[in-house]
Amino acid sequence: MMRRVEQVAGPGPSAIVLFAICLAILCAAPGLALAETVKNPIAVFAALDKVTGRISHLEIPINQTIEFGALKVTPRVCDTTPPTETPHTASFVEVDEVKLSGEVERIFTGWMFAESPGLHAVEHPVFDVWLTSCKTPSAPASSASNQNAPAPPEGAPAAEAPPAAAAAAAPPPEAPPAPAEPAEEVLPWATKPPANAASKQR
Repeated sequence: MMRRVEQVAGPGPSAIVLFAICLAILCAAPGLALAETVKNPIAVFAALDKVTGRISHLEIPINQTIEFGALKVTPRVCDTTPPTETPHTASFVEVDEVKLSGEVERIFTGWMFAESPGLHAVEHPVFDVWLTSCKTPSAPASSASNQNAPAPPEGAPAAEAPPAAAAAAAPPPEAPPAPAEPAEEVLPWATKPPANAASKQR
Protein backbone atom coordinates (compact mmCIF):
# COMPACT_ATOMS: atom_id res chain seq x y z
CA MET A 1 0.00 0.00 0.00
CA MET A 2 2.84 2.39 0.79
CA ARG A 3 4.45 1.79 -2.51
CA ARG A 4 1.32 2.71 -4.44
CA VAL A 5 0.96 6.05 -2.58
CA GLU A 6 4.54 6.99 -3.46
CA GLN A 7 3.91 6.40 -7.16
CA VAL A 8 0.77 8.52 -7.24
CA ALA A 9 2.10 11.35 -5.07
CA GLY A 10 5.53 11.84 -6.66
CA PRO A 11 5.93 13.10 -10.24
CA GLY A 12 8.05 11.03 -12.53
CA PRO A 13 11.11 12.30 -14.39
CA SER A 14 9.18 12.61 -17.66
CA ALA A 15 6.59 14.90 -16.03
CA ILE A 16 9.33 17.20 -14.69
CA VAL A 17 10.97 17.39 -18.12
CA LEU A 18 7.61 18.12 -19.76
CA PHE A 19 6.88 20.83 -17.20
CA ALA A 20 10.31 22.43 -17.78
CA ILE A 21 9.78 22.47 -21.56
CA CYS A 22 6.34 24.06 -21.21
CA LEU A 23 7.70 26.68 -18.82
CA ALA A 24 10.55 27.52 -21.21
CA ILE A 25 8.11 27.94 -24.12
CA LEU A 26 5.83 30.21 -22.08
CA CYS A 27 8.75 32.37 -20.95
CA ALA A 28 10.09 32.72 -24.50
CA ALA A 29 6.71 33.34 -26.18
CA PRO A 30 6.07 36.90 -24.89
CA GLY A 31 9.46 37.99 -26.18
CA LEU A 32 8.64 36.57 -29.59
CA ALA A 33 5.10 37.95 -29.74
CA LEU A 34 5.86 41.50 -28.59
CA ALA A 35 8.06 43.58 -30.83
CA GLU A 36 9.98 46.51 -29.44
CA THR A 37 8.33 49.88 -29.88
CA VAL A 38 10.01 52.61 -31.89
CA LYS A 39 10.50 55.84 -29.91
CA ASN A 40 9.95 58.85 -32.17
CA PRO A 41 11.12 62.42 -31.47
CA ILE A 42 8.12 64.13 -33.13
CA ALA A 43 4.38 63.66 -32.65
CA VAL A 44 2.08 64.69 -35.51
CA PHE A 45 -1.40 65.99 -34.69
CA ALA A 46 -4.38 67.33 -36.59
CA ALA A 47 -6.18 70.23 -34.94
CA LEU A 48 -9.62 71.52 -35.88
CA ASP A 49 -10.90 75.03 -35.23
CA LYS A 50 -14.67 74.44 -35.11
CA VAL A 51 -15.48 78.13 -35.65
CA THR A 52 -13.58 78.56 -38.92
CA GLY A 53 -13.58 74.90 -39.97
CA ARG A 54 -9.81 75.07 -40.49
CA ILE A 55 -7.74 71.92 -39.90
CA SER A 56 -4.09 72.49 -39.02
CA HIS A 57 -1.22 70.02 -39.19
CA LEU A 58 0.94 70.20 -36.03
CA GLU A 59 4.38 68.56 -35.78
CA ILE A 60 5.44 68.86 -32.15
CA PRO A 61 8.80 67.64 -30.78
CA ILE A 62 8.56 65.50 -27.65
CA ASN A 63 8.44 67.52 -24.38
CA GLN A 64 7.85 70.80 -26.23
CA THR A 65 4.63 72.81 -26.23
CA ILE A 66 2.84 74.35 -29.19
CA GLU A 67 -0.19 76.60 -28.91
CA PHE A 68 -3.23 76.10 -31.12
CA GLY A 69 -5.83 78.75 -30.41
CA ALA A 70 -6.46 78.65 -26.68
CA LEU A 71 -4.90 75.18 -26.31
CA LYS A 72 -1.34 74.23 -25.40
CA VAL A 73 -0.43 70.74 -26.63
CA THR A 74 2.58 68.90 -25.12
CA PRO A 75 3.42 65.35 -26.23
CA ARG A 76 5.55 63.40 -23.74
CA VAL A 77 6.03 60.13 -25.68
CA CYS A 78 5.27 59.02 -29.24
CA ASP A 79 5.65 55.30 -29.90
CA THR A 80 5.07 53.25 -33.04
CA THR A 81 5.51 49.62 -33.93
CA PRO A 82 8.19 48.60 -36.42
CA PRO A 83 7.16 48.63 -40.11
CA THR A 84 7.06 44.83 -40.16
CA GLU A 85 4.37 44.70 -37.46
CA THR A 86 0.71 45.71 -37.39
CA PRO A 87 0.54 49.54 -37.24
CA HIS A 88 0.04 50.91 -33.75
CA THR A 89 0.80 54.54 -32.93
CA ALA A 90 0.33 55.96 -29.45
CA SER A 91 1.32 59.20 -27.74
CA PHE A 92 1.04 60.37 -24.16
CA VAL A 93 -0.24 63.95 -24.37
CA GLU A 94 -1.01 66.83 -22.03
CA VAL A 95 -3.41 69.53 -23.25
CA ASP A 96 -3.92 72.78 -21.35
CA GLU A 97 -6.49 75.52 -22.00
CA VAL A 98 -5.60 79.17 -21.52
CA LYS A 99 -8.68 80.97 -20.17
CA LEU A 100 -9.50 84.60 -20.96
CA SER A 101 -8.31 85.52 -17.46
CA GLY A 102 -4.87 84.04 -18.29
CA GLU A 103 -5.41 81.04 -16.01
CA VAL A 104 -4.14 77.73 -17.41
CA GLU A 105 -6.30 74.65 -16.84
CA ARG A 106 -5.37 71.06 -17.74
CA ILE A 107 -8.22 69.63 -19.82
CA PHE A 108 -6.61 66.39 -21.03
CA THR A 109 -3.86 64.06 -19.84
CA GLY A 110 -3.60 60.62 -21.34
CA TRP A 111 -2.84 58.38 -24.27
CA MET A 112 -4.02 59.13 -27.79
CA PHE A 113 -4.06 56.45 -30.48
CA ALA A 114 -3.76 57.31 -34.17
CA GLU A 115 -5.74 54.22 -35.20
CA SER A 116 -8.66 55.21 -32.91
CA PRO A 117 -8.83 59.02 -32.82
CA GLY A 118 -12.19 59.06 -31.04
CA LEU A 119 -11.10 56.74 -28.25
CA HIS A 120 -9.32 59.39 -26.19
CA ALA A 121 -10.12 62.77 -27.67
CA VAL A 122 -9.79 66.29 -26.33
CA GLU A 123 -13.24 67.52 -25.34
CA HIS A 124 -13.39 71.25 -26.02
CA PRO A 125 -16.24 73.37 -27.38
CA VAL A 126 -14.09 75.23 -29.95
CA PHE A 127 -11.05 73.01 -30.72
CA ASP A 128 -10.41 69.34 -31.47
CA VAL A 129 -6.93 67.79 -31.37
CA TRP A 130 -6.09 64.21 -32.32
CA LEU A 131 -2.96 62.17 -33.02
CA THR A 132 -2.30 61.24 -36.66
CA SER A 133 1.21 59.74 -36.53
CA CYS A 134 4.70 59.85 -35.11
CA LYS A 135 7.64 61.10 -37.12
CA THR A 136 11.38 60.54 -37.19
CA PRO A 137 13.49 63.15 -38.96
CA SER A 138 14.60 61.72 -42.31
CA ALA A 139 18.29 61.26 -43.08
CA PRO A 140 19.84 63.32 -45.89
CA ALA A 141 19.13 61.78 -49.29
CA SER A 142 22.74 62.07 -50.47
CA SER A 143 24.10 59.69 -47.83
CA ALA A 144 21.49 57.07 -48.70
CA SER A 145 22.21 57.27 -52.42
CA ASN A 146 25.99 57.05 -51.87
CA GLN A 147 25.53 54.05 -49.63
CA ASN A 148 23.77 52.10 -52.39
CA ALA A 149 26.07 53.25 -55.21
CA PRO A 150 28.05 50.49 -56.91
CA ALA A 151 31.74 50.21 -56.06
CA PRO A 152 34.08 51.59 -58.75
CA PRO A 153 36.05 49.01 -60.75
CA GLU A 154 39.56 48.25 -59.55
CA GLY A 155 41.29 49.81 -62.56
CA ALA A 156 39.18 53.01 -62.65
CA PRO A 157 40.87 56.28 -61.64
CA ALA A 158 39.67 57.83 -58.37
CA ALA A 159 38.91 61.22 -59.95
CA GLU A 160 36.26 59.80 -62.29
CA ALA A 161 32.78 60.61 -61.05
CA PRO A 162 30.01 58.01 -61.25
CA PRO A 163 27.29 58.76 -63.85
CA ALA A 164 24.70 59.57 -61.15
CA ALA A 165 26.98 62.18 -59.59
CA ALA A 166 27.80 63.66 -63.02
CA ALA A 167 24.11 63.94 -63.82
CA ALA A 168 23.46 65.64 -60.49
CA ALA A 169 26.30 68.13 -61.11
CA ALA A 170 25.09 69.04 -64.62
CA PRO A 171 22.84 72.09 -64.81
CA PRO A 172 19.17 71.25 -65.27
CA PRO A 173 17.86 71.73 -68.82
CA GLU A 174 15.91 74.90 -69.38
CA ALA A 175 12.19 74.45 -69.56
CA PRO A 176 10.63 75.39 -72.90
CA PRO A 177 8.80 78.70 -72.79
CA ALA A 178 5.16 78.37 -71.90
CA PRO A 179 2.85 78.91 -74.88
CA ALA A 180 1.06 82.21 -74.83
CA GLU A 181 -2.48 81.82 -73.63
CA PRO A 182 -5.06 82.76 -76.24
CA ALA A 183 -7.08 85.81 -75.41
CA GLU A 184 -10.34 84.78 -73.84
CA GLU A 185 -13.42 85.69 -75.81
CA VAL A 186 -15.59 88.03 -73.80
CA LEU A 187 -19.20 86.98 -73.86
CA PRO A 188 -21.78 89.80 -73.91
CA TRP A 189 -23.85 88.34 -71.05
CA ALA A 190 -20.74 87.77 -68.86
CA THR A 191 -19.77 91.43 -68.74
CA LYS A 192 -21.24 93.82 -66.27
CA PRO A 193 -23.14 96.71 -67.90
CA PRO A 194 -21.93 100.23 -67.19
CA ALA A 195 -23.62 102.08 -64.34
CA ASN A 196 -25.54 104.43 -66.64
CA ALA A 197 -26.71 101.69 -69.07
CA ALA A 198 -30.15 101.51 -67.51
CA SER A 199 -30.78 105.21 -68.08
CA LYS A 200 -29.88 104.95 -71.82
CA GLN A 201 -32.48 102.23 -72.43
CA ARG A 202 -35.41 104.34 -71.14
